[in-house]
Amino acid sequence: MAITDWPLSERPREKLLTLGPATLSDAELLAIFLRTGIAGTDAVSLARQLLQQFGDLRALLGASRSEFCNARGLGEAKYVQLQAVLELSRRFLQQQLKRDTVCSEPSVVRKYLAHQLSGELREVFLVLYLDNQHRMIGSEPLFYGTIDASPVYPRIVVQHALKHNAAAVILAHNHPSGVAEPSRADRAITERLTQALALVDIRVLDHFVVGDAEVVSFAERGWL
Repeated sequence: MAITDWPLSERPREKLLTLGPATLSDAELLAIFLRTGIAGTDAVSLARQLLQQFGDLRALLGASRSEFCNARGLGEAKYVQLQAVLELSRRFLQQQLKRDTVCSEPSVVRKYLAHQLSGELREVFLVLYLDNQHRMIGSEPLFYGTIDASPVYPRIVVQHALKHNAAAVILAHNHPSGVAEPSRADRAITERLTQALALVDIRVLDHFVVGDAEVVSFAERGWL
């Protein structure tokens, strides 16, 4: 049975318009993105098959170009669409940070960092540069590592913070394992960076560790 033959209350698009996007399952949201199914399979069923094939939504959205395009029912056109949607989301969250005061909207910072880092399959160390009112000047990934480690050099962080004329920074990195709990090494490098940046009067406001379902704040733990 085609989705158009389903009761209106069960169709993903109508359900979204009536009840809002948060009420839809991963498969229903993916079906809206897919728009159509394939021969013998409606869009929702295809979405469920794809989620089962990749493991979950995170793995599907973070798949490489070849993995994504080779999956049944996808292809290069869908890959281009997806990358455009993801980049629009990143830019939307980044513009919110540039407009708002970071300290007054910690939830926006968390959303931005989760969106930037949670899909990464290797460790990425990111720095947010802030002005003296704690509004974001810029954001950039500085270091890339293996699946469980990223080399971080305080001298490079200081150089880039000065280049951006930052008054403060927020540090962030992901744990590809999905577990956000900070390690001893995370705490040690944060202390080194805090000391190095203090020498040039730049304050470290926080260090966030991004996992699959959680974003841990050093400041909230009382470690800064």
